[in-house]
Amino acid sequence: MRLNPVLTGMRPYPFLALDKARQRAHDRGLILIDFSVGDPHEPTDAAIRQALIDAVEERSTYPKATGLPELKEAIAAWLARRYGVQLEPRREIMPTLGSKEAVFSLPFIALDKSSGKDTVVICEPCYPIYERAALLAGARVLKLPLRDENRFLPDFSELPDPEWERVGIVWVNYPNNPTAALASLDFYESLTRLAVERDFLIASDEAYSEIYFGAPPVSALQSHDRSRICVFNTQSKRSSMTGYRSGWLAAPAELVQGYNFWRPLAGVAVPEFIQRATIRALAQEEHVVRMRAAYAAKRELFLELFSDRGVEVVGKEATFYLWCRVPGEQTAEAFAARLLEQGVVVAPGSFFGASGEGYFRLALVPTLVECQRAVEILAEVL
Repeated sequence: MRLNPVLTGMRPYPFLALDKARQRAHDRGLILIDFSVGDPHEPTDAAIRQALIDAVEERSTYPKATGLPELKEAIAAWLARRYGVQLEPRREIMPTLGSKEAVFSLPFIALDKSSGKDTVVICEPCYPIYERAALLAGARVLKLPLRDENRFLPDFSELPDPEWERVGIVWVNYPNNPTAALASLDFYESLTRLAVERDFLIASDEAYSEIYFGAPPVSALQSHDRSRICVFNTQSKRSSMTGYRSGWLAAPAELVQGYNFWRPLAGVAVPEFIQRATIRALAQEEHVVRMRAAYAAKRELFLELFSDRGVEVVGKEATFYLWCRVPGEQTAEAFAARLLEQGVVVAPGSFFGASGEGYFRLALVPTLVECQRAVEILAEVL
């Protein structure tokens, strides 16, 4: 049997290799504290869980891929409160099965290669799905590095003029995974003007918008012109609902209609009881405030440790990640392997692209007690 050569030609998803390393450590009896994957350990608020239970009916029916009108209205209301933007719920918002399925689907829906727009620009280090989805959709991929000296913002002038003729989608992600950097509204306004000039879609992954430690991050939706902007977000981080797979996108009506065509084919409708729980989650902010306070406490533990041990934290503004420079002359993977042998798991920066070499990412997702134990371990080995 022959498989898609694009799929089989991809190197294994980086975190699969880390899974195997973790399993080998477990087999040797090592107890691990895992800071490698952004899966929150914070409990989902009781009211959200109860809303889900209350919505489970005796007779189960197929959910509609378009999503409940009530959820679209709840998302629009949250966007109005959070960013002061007004969207038309039925035409400009789409609930999704987590944000990942919508992120993956975008190049299949929004890239018209017959027009010559066959290229997706990604800014790396980054979430690997942007590139992999583009390649599987048959697109070209161009990468722009995110550098410390530019506050981990892309320099779009690095892309030659002839290349812009072929660009159909530009991915940005702020607050950024893995670098924890933020973007300003001026950044989005400038990118919007470029999108109009060069005729491309801005895909803005804002999954970490509600995890911050200073002023609230801005959204691409606050740009003066939203006609070329698609924003993705999720309840996974805001409300510790990773297992619920509840996300959404906000985009021009034409693109939302494209998702309306695509998603029934892909079979990615969100169960209604999850949508009902999401409505409850979006109506509340108290649990989000508690969540930020929990991450802030864990963050302070590691900032103090790394300061004492001379480990440079180059990204810490937002998200529940710390983006740190690997100490000494080790590679990122060698450093991560050394920590794993001590029972602390971090993600090598190289997992997120070539520009991530020399860094490691620490996700503040274990419990506070686990974080305190990890700090004691790292104090002995750094």
